[in-house]
Amino acid sequence: MTSPTRPRTILRIHFHPANPSPELYDQLLAVLEGITPRVEAHPVDWSADADLTGALRYWQQDPAGLVGVIRLRTLALTGAQSSAGAGPNRMIAAMAAALTPPGAATIVGTSPYDIAAFLGPQHAAMLPGIGPVTAKILARYGIRTVRDIADTPLATLQRILGTAAGRHAHDRAHGIDDRPVIPAAAPKSISASHPFDRDELDTDQHQRTVLALAEQLGARLRDQNDIAQALTLTLTYADRTTTTRTRTLTEPTAHTPALATTARDLLTRLGLQRARVRAISLRAERLLPASQAAHQLTLDTRDDKARDLEAALDRARTRYGTGIAGAASAYRRAR
Repeated sequence: MTSPTRPRTILRIHFHPANPSPELYDQLLAVLEGITPRVEAHPVDWSADADLTGALRYWQQDPAGLVGVIRLRTLALTGAQSSAGAGPNRMIAAMAAALTPPGAATIVGTSPYDIAAFLGPQHAAMLPGIGPVTAKILARYGIRTVRDIADTPLATLQRILGTAAGRHAHDRAHGIDDRPVIPAAAPKSISASHPFDRDELDTDQHQRTVLALAEQLGARLRDQNDIAQALTLTLTYADRTTTTRTRTLTEPTAHTPALATTARDLLTRLGLQRARVRAISLRAERLLPASQAAHQLTLDTRDDKARDLEAALDRARTRYGTGIAGAASAYRRAR
């Protein structure tokens, strides 16, 4: 059990493999677990949290030294490059990792001065739970940085944002985050992603890409006789920040139209306008064997026809290869 007087050291590490696969991700987690048993997997964006507090004493290293050992081991054993952030809690570690390019690490000290020096200059939207909309509201009152939020009285923040949101912003701006790292194996999932050749501002292109990713996931799920219980959509922007949204499906499925409808709705609800999108990924979460599917029967024959067509397309894909057929809008990629 961690001593209450010993400051925590939390690591957020992002992996950047050349050829990602579920097996490789499991290997990377195993490297982390060889350093500390307190590892929480985040397969959606190929990252993980690790509590290094006890491991520092065991390995007789300071935070920078132990993070360096971890990054060197993952590179030597798997060939995967990484970027990392470490700090006194999960929020600061995640923010530090988000600001760190591949091949580097950012270590934030545990003293109040170190925490304030790191958080203060950051844009308000960098704080978890703030986001672009809340940041615009705060900007109307001249509150634009994390330091501005920290300097604003709690009562004022609560009048602007509401009681709960104001308290949350106040605590985060002061570097308060008591969430523990909960050891958990990565749930079974599959993902598909599409990096753009350049920053993509066209919302129609975003929609077409999401549809194509949903088709890929649906085909892979059916090939391996699995169904998904949830979908996670992740957008990476030009400044390397990300937005992630997850939704539980009405019923577990591998049916492409159902996956596409949910994925496109997740994208639409983000309300992107001229956003500089660098990459889009879609992940099918909490997979189950297809034998556990319980499709809701309806009197609408269109759904049955769609499933029959989907089966025919799968047979064509098996015979002639991927990309032979699919939704027309998913293939209008040329400019």
